[in-house]
Amino acid sequence: QVQLVESGGGLVQAGGSLRLSCAVSGSIVSIDDMGWYRQAPGKQRELVARLTRIGSTDYATSVKGRFTVSGDNTMKMVFLQMNSLRPEDTAVYYCNARVLYAGIHDYWGQGTQVTVSS
Repeated sequence: QVQLVESGGGLVQAGGSLRLSCAVSGSIVSIDDMGWYRQAPGKQRELVARLTRIGSTDYATSVKGRFTVSGDNTMKMVFLQMNSLRPEDTAVYYCNARVLYAGIHDYWGQGTQVTVSS
């Protein structure tokens, strides 16, 4: 089992920055990659950024060049630095841990609200 706790959300004006953190505990050695997802009201949850244990990253087109996912290969902490925030970035942001053993197993945090005012 893996437990995830997000922090760092809040209210910010357009153009501002926020840094989200995800604290990971439990069976950390089993985690293959970590991700940040978001869900806006009335929309499906979408991938924002992903970080693998070997350090490769992937971003949604809408956040490339503005957001940066980071962490280390211990997978104990993962961060999402969000710059040049836009009102359309407003959503609940979720930390995700993925285990690729005997299938795909996803673990989720409780989410943290990010609100960007225009």
